[in-house]
Amino acid sequence: MRALTDWWQARVLKREHARVDPHDWARVRDALPLLEDLNEEETRRLADLALLFLRDKRLDPAQGLELTDTMRLAIALQACLPVLELGLDWYRGWYAVIVYPEEFVPEREVMGDDGVVWTEHEAKSGEAWEQGPIILSWADVEAGMERDGYNVVIHELAHKLDMRDGSANGCPPLHAGMSPKVWAETFSAAYEDLCRRVDAEEETPIDPYASESPAEFFAVVSEYFFELPDLLYGEYPQVYDRLRDFYRQDPLGRLGRPAKTL
Repeated sequence: MRALTDWWQARVLKREHARVDPHDWARVRDALPLLEDLNEEETRRLADLALLFLRDKRLDPAQGLELTDTMRLAIALQACLPVLELGLDWYRGWYAVIVYPEEFVPEREVMGDDGVVWTEHEAKSGEAWEQGPIILSWADVEAGMERDGYNVVIHELAHKLDMRDGSANGCPPLHAGMSPKVWAETFSAAYEDLCRRVDAEEETPIDPYASESPAEFFAVVSEYFFELPDLLYGEYPQVYDRLRDFYRQDPLGRLGRPAKTL
């Protein structure tokens, strides 16, 4: 059965690669310094995953946005980086990415912990629905290509990974051999430290938005893990170690600075 699956996937990839202009690949890679540390084999596998992602997920433009082939590739490559060593099965159960030209303002009723219901009108750069699509602002996708720690695509896909065992809570399903207790202790300590520093109005290298909730903390530190791993390791080395175990990648190692396990 596995041989049949591999044969079918190889045929699909051969057809999908033939449809992509090689110049589009070059333009997208040049625009994504995030990918420059991948070796040749990782780059090839990421390209394959991106094409399978585009085959499996609809990318739907909204509000008149013209979604070009290079834009689709840019989104797919960034979306697949977190699952490079996990596989696309980690993204199963949802089927669409909706892309707005700019920040969008969803109108929906929200219930607070106290039971009070209100209509939300907050502008967003991205959103992940628990049983629905990913929503992105293309302006923010473009802004996230600078490798400065901000990446809305990775952020929202991290939420999707977090949601795989239920609602987003900052702890995705862990692999065999990973300790939920160690994960909880590590992330709780780092989250509480960041919240304390933000409440004290300290300037923090990690985006203060990570203090909004444990789920946002996981999504934000995932951005830093892939974009600025040395900064994340310098601030919260044990968080880096847990993310390395979860994503099964070592971005610091790609930079020639493998982290010391703590």
